[in-house]
Amino acid sequence: MTAYEGDIENSKYKLLGFENNKNLAVIMIIDTGKVIKIKLSEVVNSEIMDNLNKMEVKNLYKKFYSQGGTLTAYDLNDRNENSWMIYIILNLLLFTFYIFTSIAATKPIYLESLDIIITPGTFLYPLTFLIVDLLNENFGLRLARRAILFAFASNAMIIILLYASTFLPGLPGWKLDTPYNDVIIQVSSVLVASSVSFLVSENINSYLLCKIKELTNSRFLFLRIFLSTLFAVIIDSFVFCYIAFYGSMQNNDILNMIYVQIAIKVCFAFFNILPAYGARSLFKRYITDSQAK
Repeated sequence: MTAYEGDIENSKYKLLGFENNKNLAVIMIIDTGKVIKIKLSEVVNSEIMDNLNKMEVKNLYKKFYSQGGTLTAYDLNDRNENSWMIYIILNLLLFTFYIFTSIAATKPIYLESLDIIITPGTFLYPLTFLIVDLLNENFGLRLARRAILFAFASNAMIIILLYASTFLPGLPGWKLDTPYNDVIIQVSSVLVASSVSFLVSENINSYLLCKIKELTNSRFLFLRIFLSTLFAVIIDSFVFCYIAFYGSMQNNDILNMIYVQIAIKVCFAFFNILPAYGARSLFKRYITDSQAK
């Protein structure tokens, strides 16, 4: 039991006040009458606290935690602010790349020199797998799936709002009213295709990543990054291309587009390995270590 919890208070020290500009506590040593000035952080962690009365302890803690730069137990144990900021940033990046690649997919591109048909999002979409892999590695399967559902729900909301806008009366004489409706209907169909393929492929990617991680005892990051992405891009390409372009393109053209997309995305799967290692190292250095202190 400390002194301020019993009958005897201020047996050694008495709090006289504070120096606001220097964050110092003014303490008097009762036996000698000497007045000393000590930093608030040092007083809190010293034996002086055991010899102050309840009101002095209350005032000292109030002053200590009102400084603004002080980390409380809530900050350290519950909030993990840096970690959650990283989670939010990864969510926003996932949403941004996903929506862009989905909308850009409404315009197939023919590269005459290579005689192939691709979409603008083919080169950026593999980054969504990298982001989901990072979410899995650093936050676990549950939070990774929540990020996937967040992106999916946001995409669904965009589909509904865009499609609903086509039923609104256009400005009389506006020449772009019909083209706008045609584009939005095409975009909406592609967004539906991307939603289905995204939800299926990203969940498969997350599940495989976690299973491979369990089987390898968290070793061989490169192996689980590549294998999980490989299976996911194959499924994603087939599902997306057939839902988005079936009936509007020849079957052979759709298959050629699928093969090209798979080849490009698999190449990106190799390139995803290096940033995955770099991100894991940075996360461990700046987030995990800071939380352990």
